[in-house]
Amino acid sequence: MLAALHAWLLEPFADFGFMRRALVACAALALASAPIGTLLVVRRMSLIGDAMAHALLPGAALGFALAGLSLWAMGLGGLVAALLVAGLAAWATRGAPQREDAHLTAFYLIALAAGVALLSAFGSPVDLLHVLFGNVLAVDDAALLTVAGVASLTLLVLALLYRPLLALSVDPGFLAIAAPRWARWLPMLFMALVVLNLVAGFQALGTLMAVGLMMLPAIAARFWARTLAAQALAASLIALLAGAGGLLLSFHFALPSGPAIVLLAGAVYVGSMLAGPNESWRARRAALRRHLAG
Repeated sequence: MLAALHAWLLEPFADFGFMRRALVACAALALASAPIGTLLVVRRMSLIGDAMAHALLPGAALGFALAGLSLWAMGLGGLVAALLVAGLAAWATRGAPQREDAHLTAFYLIALAAGVALLSAFGSPVDLLHVLFGNVLAVDDAALLTVAGVASLTLLVLALLYRPLLALSVDPGFLAIAAPRWARWLPMLFMALVVLNLVAGFQALGTLMAVGLMMLPAIAARFWARTLAAQALAASLIALLAGAGGLLLSFHFALPSGPAIVLLAGAVYVGSMLAGPNESWRARRAALRRHLAG
């Protein structure tokens, strides 16, 4: 029994270098993008992560058209495209009486359609699937260095600016009064971190799957912890488990790696929503029973 479990869990990582690189990439993404997702959840901006992930596509497609399947070219193009979409949404909000999320939705849908059209024009259906869904099992050393660099930068910024980011997430009005300069540039810095982590996730998981490892563990963590720091830690642990488990599922059952990782993270979210100790379905039923009994 133990030998079979060892063979199922450990031998793929011990025997194959591509599995080890994929695991390191997932660990780096878990450490950095999951805490960013936690801040997005607290700020009620969960869907903005999805919008930014879709906004990467035209830039990635343009990089593919110019340089082929070069992760550097596609990553840089995706970064520029996502920042451009965020800037256009902010500009449109100042000039039209719609909320920023409405403008962001409009621009990211335009960007998504433009990206798919560009990929269809310059590539094959296989190239389109590669950019949309990625292949973490094919992560090379250059992509791994990019993911690790973005993770290191993100953790450094979070460590240095934890208190201002906490104030921005919980009470932005207080931050605007107490530190007006920070209130002006901190949201832009935070959005840049979101885009950078999505670009790093795109290197491994594709544009459509990258947001899954950022948001699903962060949403699930709300059912296990109350404080922001504890939620960020829980989100990173869930993302790491989903990454490692998804890689094993992909290896043993010949599943696509990105969807396997995101589906496992989704399963953890559903289980957390049903049985987690904090505000889950089970916790609410237990609280209701105590209220009725008392």
